Amino acid sequence: MALSSSTVGQVTQLLAQWDSKNNQDQAKLLELVYPELKRIAEFRMRHERAEHTLQATALVNEFVIQLCTVAQQPWQSRLHFLAIASRAMRRILVDHARAHNADKRGGANCRIQVAELDIAQAPEFSDILEIHDLLDKLAAQDPRMAEVVEMRYFGGLSNGEVADALGVAERTVKRDWQVARAWLYAQLHRGKGDAG
Repeated sequence: MALSSSTVGQVTQLLAQWDSKNNQDQAKLLELVYPELKRIAEFRMRHERAEHTLQATALVNEFVIQLCTVAQQPWQSRLHFLAIASRAMRRILVDHARAHNADKRGGANCRIQVAELDIAQAPEFSDILEIHDLLDKLAAQDPRMAEVVEMRYFGGLSNGEVADALGVAERTVKRDWQVARAWLYAQLHRGKGDAG
C-alpha cells in the first residue's frame, strides 16, 4: 500500500527531527511506518526456512527496540530509513541464525530460498550465514551493488525505490541487480562444486 504524499512528508519530517527521548514522535513515526516495516519483515521471512522460530512481527519488534536506542540518525528520507531497516533486519536474522546454530552445535543451518533471485532453474536453498558472508564479500568489492541486493532481495524494494534511496538512476540499479545476481549465483555454485 503506497503512502500518500502528505504521509511521506510527515515521515520525512519525523525522521529529520528524530530524538530517542521523544516518545511521542517515536510513536507517531512507528504508527506511520509500521505497515512498511511489517511488509519488509514478511518479505524477509518468506526467504527463511519453514520452521523458523522468529515471526515477522517479532522481527519488526526487534528492529523497533534497536531503533529506539539510537540517539540520532542522519536519515535522508523515508526510503533511506527503509533501507536501513532492511539491513538491520538482515543482521537480526543473521544473529538469530548464529544463535540457533550455536544452540544446536553443528545442527541444521538456517536456510533461505534464493530462487527469487531468478538465477537458478529450480528452487535452491542456501544458508543465511552464507548469503550474509557473500554480501559482505560483495560489499568489499562493490558496496552499492551489495546495497542493491540487500534492498531488492531482502527488503522487497522496487528498482525505483532503491534508485531513490541510493540517489542513482533506475537503470543503474537494474544493471547492478543483474550483475549481483550473476555473481551470487556463481559464488553459490562454486561453493557447491568445491564441496563435492
